[in-house]
Amino acid sequence: MVQSIRNLDLDRRFLDSFRRFNIISKNFDKRMKYLILFSIVGFFLYIFINGLSKDPKLIPSNLINKDVPNFVLKKVLNKNNFNIFDFQKTKEIKIVNFFASWCPPCRIEHPQLMQLSEISDVSLYGINKKDNIEDLKKFLDELGNPFLKIGSDPDGRASFEWGVYGLPETFIVDKNGKVRLRHVGPILERDITEIKKLINFLKNE
Repeated sequence: MVQSIRNLDLDRRFLDSFRRFNIISKNFDKRMKYLILFSIVGFFLYIFINGLSKDPKLIPSNLINKDVPNFVLKKVLNKNNFNIFDFQKTKEIKIVNFFASWCPPCRIEHPQLMQLSEISDVSLYGINKKDNIEDLKKFLDELGNPFLKIGSDPDGRASFEWGVYGLPETFIVDKNGKVRLRHVGPILERDITEIKKLINFLKNE
């Protein structure tokens, strides 16, 4: 009888210990979940804040000081198409602009492209990405056409070859067909001076 009572008492103590352990374990699991959650949120918050402090136009390009990549474009608006051979056969500075009529920042930068198209001995080429031809025509009729030649990139393949993922993006190519500048985002009025300085430098190389 005494032994049975002792066994019952041991069972109760074991059960109490198990319950306390289970409660502690659950609390520990909750704390770990919160810790992991806060760590993940903190990490992405750091990335976001750190990204805001950097100029997106300073995104590097593997093409800098390298030859223009091989790319293929389709004819658009009955304009003269262009390809890599245009960059190899003519010894002039070229500006290559990736744009689309559906891209709001492209509309913002368009007056600056009109300015750049007036620079002597510089040709401005447009690569129209995944656009509707009628929308493109309306876009250029409304804002003006600064491009010497325009090519269509309907599947984004040419954009991929140039490392372009967003619009607009602009590249400056020197007389030897090498990429010398990548400008990410719309060209604003304040950017014109620096771009002209680079163009003048390349002219005198």
